[in-house]
Amino acid sequence: INLIYSRNKPKLPCSVKINHFLYLQFFCYRIKYQLPMSSFSSLCSTALLILALVSSVGISSAGNFNQDFYITWGDGRAKILNNGDLLTLSLDKASGSGFNSQNEYLFGKIDMQIKLVPGNSAGTVTAYYLRSEGSLWDEIDYEFLGNVSGEPYIVHTNVFGQGKGNREQQFYLWFDPTADFHTYSILWNPQRIIFSVDGTPIREFKNHESIGVPFPKNQPMRIHSSLWNADDWATRGGLVKTDWTQAPFTASYRNFNADACVLSSGASSCGSSSPSTSASNAWLSEDLDSASQERLKWVQKNYMIYNYCTDAKRFPQGLPPECTATSES
Repeated sequence: INLIYSRNKPKLPCSVKINHFLYLQFFCYRIKYQLPMSSFSSLCSTALLILALVSSVGISSAGNFNQDFYITWGDGRAKILNNGDLLTLSLDKASGSGFNSQNEYLFGKIDMQIKLVPGNSAGTVTAYYLRSEGSLWDEIDYEFLGNVSGEPYIVHTNVFGQGKGNREQQFYLWFDPTADFHTYSILWNPQRIIFSVDGTPIREFKNHESIGVPFPKNQPMRIHSSLWNADDWATRGGLVKTDWTQAPFTASYRNFNADACVLSSGASSCGSSSPSTSASNAWLSEDLDSASQERLKWVQKNYMIYNYCTDAKRFPQGLPPECTATSES
C-alpha cells in the first residue's frame, strides 16, 4: 500500500490545505486501475474507516520540526536541521532565539527531548512551556536556569491559571542535562498536570477549582521555547553574570511527540463523545499509580530545592489554598 501510495501521491502546491477525506478518495481513484476491483474496494473501505476513527480521537504525532513548529525570533539563531529531526536555539550578546508550535492544544501528553547549554551557562535560561493568549492566560512552565561549570542546573516549574502564577517549585536533576538528550514531559488533563523527566514525575499540580484555585482547562495553548539572557536573576539571584566569551550558547531539541487534543477552528480533535473511554486517549484520565507516587516522593525528598507551599514568609496572609488541600507541599 505504501509503495502504491508513494507512486501515486498527487503533487499539490504547499499552500493548498487538504481535506483528508477528499485526498484519500483521490488516492483511491488513482490506484483503482492498478488493483483488482475486489482488492480496491476492500482497501478503500478499510482506509476510510480508519481515517474516520482517527478523526474522532486525540492525535498522536511523532513530530517533525519543519511541520510542527515555526521559528518566532532570533534572526537566524534558531535552526531546523536534519530534515526536521533536530532544532537548535542559540544565544549571543546581541540576541537569543525561540520557536512556537503550529498547533494549539487543549489537554495532552507532550514530550520533548532537550540537550541543555553545556559548560558555563550561568545567566542563561532555556524555557519550554505551554501558554495561551490574552491577559488572563494559562501557562505550564519548565525553565532551565544555567550555572557555572560544574554546578547543577536548576529546573524551575510554574503553573499559571487565568494570569495568576506564583506557584514555583524548583529542582536539581540527578544527571548532567548537558551531556545528552533527556525527555521532559507535560501531562495535562482536566484533573491534573504532571511534570516528568525521563518518565519520572517531579511535580503534580491537581485541579482544585472547587476551592477557588484557577486551573488551566478552557484555553488552548501552544508550545513555546526560547533561549535568552536572564543574568539579572537566573543564577544566584543575579550575582553571577553571563560570560559572553563562552557565546554562542546552544540548546538542542529532538523527538517531539504530542498525544493530544488539537484545536482547529474552535473544534477539538478529541470530539465530545467521552474521548477518555478510548484506549488511545487514556491520558485524559491518567493519574499517578503507586510506583509513580513513590518516585515523585523520592524526587521531592532528594532534589527539590524550593516549594512555594512551604514559603510562609512569602505568603504572610497564609499559604495558597491548594497547599493545604493537596500534596503540593
